[in-house]
Formats: sequence, structure tokens, C-alpha cells
Amino acid sequence: MIKQLRTISRIIAGLVFIFSGISKGIDPLGSMYKFNDYFTAFGFNSIDELSFFLGIVLCGTEFLIGFAILTGIRIREASWGLLIFMAGFTPLTLYLSIANPVEDCGCFGDAIHLTNWQTFFKNIFISFFVLIVFLERKKYRIIASLKTEWFTLLLTGIVFILFVFYNFKYLPVVDFRPYKTGTNIMEDMIIPDNAPVDEYEISLIYMKDGKKKEFTIENYPSDDTSWVFTDQKSTLISRGYKPPIYDFSLVDPYGMDLTALILNEPGITILMISTKLSDASLNNLEQGFEIGFECLAAGINFYVVTSSSPDDIINYENGLTFLSADETTLKTIVRANPGYLLLKEGVIVKKWAARTLPGNEDLINDIENEIDKKRIREGGKLALVLLVIILISLTVNILLKKKLFLKILTPKG
Repeated sequence: MIKQLRTISRIIAGLVFIFSGISKGIDPLGSMYKFNDYFTAFGFNSIDELSFFLGIVLCGTEFLIGFAILTGIRIREASWGLLIFMAGFTPLTLYLSIANPVEDCGCFGDAIHLTNWQTFFKNIFISFFVLIVFLERKKYRIIASLKTEWFTLLLTGIVFILFVFYNFKYLPVVDFRPYKTGTNIMEDMIIPDNAPVDEYEISLIYMKDGKKKEFTIENYPSDDTSWVFTDQKSTLISRGYKPPIYDFSLVDPYGMDLTALILNEPGITILMISTKLSDASLNNLEQGFEIGFECLAAGINFYVVTSSSPDDIINYENGLTFLSADETTLKTIVRANPGYLLLKEGVIVKKWAARTLPGNEDLINDIENEIDKKRIREGGKLALVLLVIILISLTVNILLKKKLFLKILTPKG
């Protein structure tokens, strides 16, 4: 029985850490934004510049620990990594659950959203298997020689980091965000009739004889003039329905909301998205502007969307239409500055980073081809990524010239 429990614990702990590492590694900029959220919540904004590096370190460490545990390579050292992670993050998630400085911990990136309490209880559940792996660490089989195992982990780590930088450079290979390809933005903004709304508890604060006291709307001292009203506060007790997309808004320089107009425009529309124009490469911006004029000449709608201030936008005005949108929304839409969104009557057909945008001559043909393509669902892409990871694991076992797969499933003892 203990053999089976050791194997089950190793598989569960390994897969959870691998999935956590991959889900963050797929979207390294998302991990950076989440670190920024934490630094802001805890007052550490001065180290925001470390967020990207820390995001890579975190997802790489999680993935390597999970890979080592799942394959059995250096499992004794990896089990210490498991224990340290859970010993550090479980108390942290308990604090986050109580204080709630950040609503979503980001432990699985955008792949799975958990509340802080859900994350805490998830950590308690995983800790059971982690403890078994740690306490039984010396009873797992040694897979190969010390040098071979460390070399395998090093090689795996290099491949994973290259995978992370590919996602950073060319956009995430799997898009878990609301603005993935195939999404009809307008439909995803609709709130159904009779959908539940947020419910708040209202507290009225009155003062009497120098002392403050909170009352509800039902029992406040309406007839006692000795109580003086001083303040009011609202506490969310039940969150209502929130559509998948709730913060998409495109506003022109005159303050007109053009969202519905643009999403319902017939034909093809391209949005060139630059979170902050001043943060983007000037060469990339100029390339985008040139493509904008090419699109307009070909009868394709083209807009530049940014969260830059009107004073900054003036420096870039060149005859193209500039629109304003929320900075967080733009970061969510595309992980690039600038990035590009291809829409057909409000449906997202394709995304590009500046590095992957076709040249002026090929763009129009590429757009027509993209319109006719059937998009692969994001779940299928994730399955493909996980399949590649499994194949890498099996290949490692073959390269080690051992019957490792059998050894992994049959620990000694």
C-alpha cells in the first residue's frame, strides 16, 4: 500500500508543479504583471524592475521541481524543493486569504483562476502528497548516475527557459485570457437578463460622546439626534455575474465611445495596440504606422489603440485614427507593445506581436488566409504542450539507456 501511495503522491505533486510552471511560462509578461500587483500591495514598488526576472525564476523552478519529481531524476533534492515551496507559500496564501491584498494569487497564471481561500485549501491538499514524497524520499529508486541526472535537469531547464522566451517574444502559444482567437467581443460583453448583481452590506457610522459606532440601514438611530452621522462604508458580501469581457472600451480624442461602432463594422478591422507609445520601439511603431496606411489603402479599417495620455498621443499623430483604452485591458488583450488584433465584425481572428507581423507586401494576403483558417482551440494547444512535455520526459528516459519508465512506476521498498 505504501508503495502505491508513494507513486501516487509523486505523480500528483509532480504534475501540479509542472502545470503551475508551464501555465506561468506560457505567459511570462502575465507573471511579471502579477509580481507587480504583489509589490504594489505590499509597498515594494521600488523593485518592480525585478518582476520579469523573478517570474522566470519562479516558473522555471516550479517546472524543474515537478519534472524531477515526476521522472524520479534527483528526486531526493527535488523533494526538499517541494517542501520549501509549500512551507513558504502555504502560510503566505493564508495571509492573502485573510487580508486579500490581491484577489487572484496567480498560481496557475490565467489558466485557472482561484480565489485566495481556494488557493490556500489547494495548498493544504497538495501538502499531504508533498509530505509523503519528502518523508519517503530515500525509498525512491535512483535513476542514473549523479552526473547524468544533473546534466538531464540542466538540459531540461535550458529547453524550458527557451520555451519561456519564445512565448515572450512571439506571444503565448496558448492564450487563456478572454481575448483569445475566436472570441466575439461584443457577445462576451453581454450581461444576461436577470443575472445576479453584486450585493453589498451598507454600514452607517455615527458618533456620540466622542465614540463611533456602526449601524445597519435597519437599526440606525434615525430618531435620536444625539447621534451624528460621520461616514458610510460598503462591504461586498456576494459577487454578481461578471461577463468574460467587461472592460473593453474604445474612445476617440473627443471623448466619443466608438466601441460598438468599431465592433460592428463590416469587413476586416485591425487594431494596433500600444499600451504606452513612449515605451514601444520607435522602429516598431513606424512599421505599424506604415502598415496602417497600407491597410486603409486596401479598404481595411485600421486604428491605433493606446492608454497614453492625450499629450503623448499628439507627438505621434500622423493621419491615422488614435483611440484611448484602459491600460490593464490592453495588457490583457495582447502581450506585446505594439501588438496587433485582427477582427472580422467583432470576432478576434488573429493576433500578432510586432516581431511576427507580416511585411507590408504579405500582410493583406496573410489577413485573407487567416480569415479562412479554422482556429485551434486553446485547450487543444495546451494539450499539445503537455504532450510535448511528456514526450520530452520519455525521450530523456530513453537517452539515459535505462528502463526508467518501469522504474518510475515501481519504486523500491
